[in-house]
Amino acid sequence: MLGALCGAWHPKTRTDVENTAGPEVPEGERITAAEVQRSSPWSISVGYRFQPSSRHFVGTVEQKQREINGNQIQNTYHLYDIGIERQLTSRFSVTASVPLIFAYRNQLYNPRGEFRVKSIGDITVGTRGWVLKPSSERRGNIAFGVSLKMPTGEYKATGKATNAAGQSIIATADQSIQAGDGGWGIAFDSQAYVHLPWGFMAYETGSYLFNPRDTNGVATFRARPLEAVMSVSDQYLARGGIARAVPKVPGLIITFVGRMEGVPVRDLLGRSNGFRRPGYAISGDPGFLYTRWGYVFSVNVPWAIERNRRTSVTDYQARIHGDAAFADYVVTLGVSKRF
Repeated sequence: MLGALCGAWHPKTRTDVENTAGPEVPEGERITAAEVQRSSPWSISVGYRFQPSSRHFVGTVEQKQREINGNQIQNTYHLYDIGIERQLTSRFSVTASVPLIFAYRNQLYNPRGEFRVKSIGDITVGTRGWVLKPSSERRGNIAFGVSLKMPTGEYKATGKATNAAGQSIIATADQSIQAGDGGWGIAFDSQAYVHLPWGFMAYETGSYLFNPRDTNGVATFRARPLEAVMSVSDQYLARGGIARAVPKVPGLIITFVGRMEGVPVRDLLGRSNGFRRPGYAISGDPGFLYTRWGYVFSVNVPWAIERNRRTSVTDYQARIHGDAAFADYVVTLGVSKRF
C-alpha cells in the first residue's frame, strides 16, 4: 500500500524536519510542496510476489490425505509488477501497471505433466484522485481509482502432457497459472488513512475487478462438460491495519494489517459459467517500509489464517464440491522512487 501509506507519512515527516532543523527560512525563500511535486511528477515502482501453494481445501477443511498419498498439486508463482504514476495535480494522477508472470505447476491428474508459463500479464491503465487536497496538517484522507484491464496476458498457454491412454499430447495449462484471463475488465480501488494518537496511523486499501465476459473459450481438458472451458472471473482484495514509525530509526515504518483476497462464486456483472475455483484466503500481513536515498522499500509476508474453497456454479449444478490448493504464505517486495 505504498500510495496511501507513503503519501500520508512523507508530507508529515518533511514538515517536522522543516520546523526543527536549522534557522528559520524566510517565507519567500521556502520550497513549497507544490514546487516539489511539479519537479518530481513521475513515480516508478517495481513489485515482486512469490507464492507457493500445495495444501488442498474443500471449503475450510484441509484435504490432508493429498499430502499423505503424494498426489497434491504444487504451484509456484513469481509475479513482477512495474507501475508508473504521473501526478497531474496535488489530488489527481494517472497510473499504469505492467505485470510479468513466471509460473510452474506439476499436474498429477490427466492430462498429466509439468507446465510452465512465462508471459506478460494483463496491463491496466487508469486514474486516481484524493477526495481532499493533500496537506501535511490533514489527519486523514481517502482516494478512489478506476482502471481499465486489457487482455494482454497469455490466457491459453499450453504444454506437453500425457492423457489417460498414455499418449503424449499438447494440453492447456491450468487456469491457476495462466498469465491472463482473456477478458476486458474494469477495476475500482480505494485508499484511505487516518492519523491516530501516539504516532500510529490506520489505513486501508481495497480493489475489485469486474470481468463481464462469461467464458474465454479455452479448453480445460476436464471431464465434466460443464467445466469444458475456462470462466473469466471477478477478483477482489482488501487490506486494513495500522502503521507506526519506529522511534530513533529515521525512515523505518512497521505495519500490521489483515488481508483478504479471492475469487467470488458469481460475478457482479455478466454470467459465471465455465470452470473456476472460487474461494478466499484471509491472512495476517506484517511488514515494514523503509525510505532511504529517495527510494521507498517495502516487505510484507502474509500468513494464511483461513482458506476457503467455495462451491462454484458448476459444482452446484453437478452437486459436488471441488477443491483448490492454497498457499501458507506469500512474500511481497517493493521499491519505488519519484522523479
